[in-house]
Amino acid sequence: MYQDGCATAHALDLVGDRWAMPIMRELMLGPKRFTDLRASLPGISANVLTQRLEELEAASILIRRRLPPPAASQIYELTEWGRESEILFKVLGRWACRSPTMRPGMPMSNVSVILSMRTMIDHSRIGDMDATIGLRFGEEEFRLVLKDGDFTADRGRAAGADVIFSGDQNAFAAVVYGGMPFEDVAGALEVEGDRRLAGRFVRLFPLPPKAPSTVMPAS
Repeated sequence: MYQDGCATAHALDLVGDRWAMPIMRELMLGPKRFTDLRASLPGISANVLTQRLEELEAASILIRRRLPPPAASQIYELTEWGRESEILFKVLGRWACRSPTMRPGMPMSNVSVILSMRTMIDHSRIGDMDATIGLRFGEEEFRLVLKDGDFTADRGRAAGADVIFSGDQNAFAAVVYGGMPFEDVAGALEVEGDRRLAGRFVRLFPLPPKAPSTVMPAS
């Protein structure tokens, strides 16, 4: 505890521990079971995940509840106040993306890809686009809508979308953020539908420029 009256310091008391914010990120699009959280956070141990979930629950950031039969599974979900933290992820994401030491091409979870698009979308590039984009990453599906200069991205059925991307979420991220041609990821990412629209869509998410590095290169 910082023992500091600054609200920022209190925020760090709440979510500053290792793995707290990645857990919150994974719950941003809806509830998940313990096993789902572990699968989307491969570097976390069961003990640490249990501890962080208990701490976030004690802070009123998330709740746990048991689904009724026949599922009868225990799930974790953000409270309404917990979901308000998405703005933190957007601001931190844009700021950290400018870091000169951030390594490109690191793996991302399905949810982190969706949240990154919510963060990086350049509304000025949408123009007159009126389209739906479907994403299928493993067993998860997402539906993205571009209309009237606005953009929404959430869980939803990909079927019937103007363009559907299916396959590996990291291959998709390489196209969107790394500028990789579709042909270079053909074995990991399938594109169905309007290819011209697909090409226009993946250019809607420009990354901010890198901050200058102050580290002198080794001689």
